[in-house]
Amino acid sequence: MSLTPRRVVREGAFKNIIADGVQVGDTIYLSGQVSVDGEGRTLGASDIAVQVRQAYANVRSVLASFGASMADIVDETLFVTDIDGFLGQADALFALRAEMFGGDPQVSQTLVQVARLGSPDWLIEIKCIARTSAA
Repeated sequence: MSLTPRRVVREGAFKNIIADGVQVGDTIYLSGQVSVDGEGRTLGASDIAVQVRQAYANVRSVLASFGASMADIVDETLFVTDIDGFLGQADALFALRAEMFGGDPQVSQTLVQVARLGSPDWLIEIKCIARTSAA
């Protein structure tokens, strides 16, 4: 049994198999978010911009469940299946990212190419760590 109190949120489409996020103290660890709706249906199967928008919308939703916001994110990892395709649209995708954050995000970031995500239709998965004063 862990001595560290944890708050776990399980509300997303995959709540039966993974937690959407876990808060320990003032740190929130989000599971990777992808471009799915509440029923687990993929949105934008071949459109990275649609998938970026939906994945960040899911990030925002999970954070809200903890009483946090996009401004609380301090670190993010973007897993993509086609880094060249992503970087080829980087200006537009990073403008979309700034829109989703409500301004220029002040976070550390890692961009990684992977062979495949949980579904062959997923082009991106976003994993974040947030810090908040709400404990």
